[in-house]
Amino acid sequence: MKKLLILLSLWLASAAALAGDLPYDELADAKAELSRTLDAAKQGRQPVLLILGANWCPDCRALDAALNSGKSAELLAREFKVVKVDVGNFDHNLDIDAEYGHPIAKGIPAAVVLSPDNKVVYATRAGELADARRMSETGIYEFFERVSRLGLTSQ
Repeated sequence: MKKLLILLSLWLASAAALAGDLPYDELADAKAELSRTLDAAKQGRQPVLLILGANWCPDCRALDAALNSGKSAELLAREFKVVKVDVGNFDHNLDIDAEYGHPIAKGIPAAVVLSPDNKVVYATRAGELADARRMSETGIYEFFERVSRLGLTSQ
């Protein structure tokens, strides 16, 4: 019985640790977060990078890890206000997806660059990031570096 309790405790601890590292807040009020991010973008005159994905998605987690380290993290911090929206099993926050032209139609993660006044500057439409696990960190950086130039030229 003691061994079972120890194993159960270890399993719960590891599950809690993993849950803390998940990139998408499944309980967040995505509309409110997006609205706050757009307000901050107006003040800072920066484009918004909206990332749509889900915690169950290995490509979404791979993209998030790449965007939170090295040159990509520096690029995003410098060029964008970032907001991540959970789409669940393609059944959550679909109104946000629809508002920006259904960028998740060809897979997740998907990205939309918005001007501070909430106009679409760029959106993935062909599943450009849906294979993020197989993109190198350099490939991900180069993708967002190109996208950042689009966001800046639209201002």
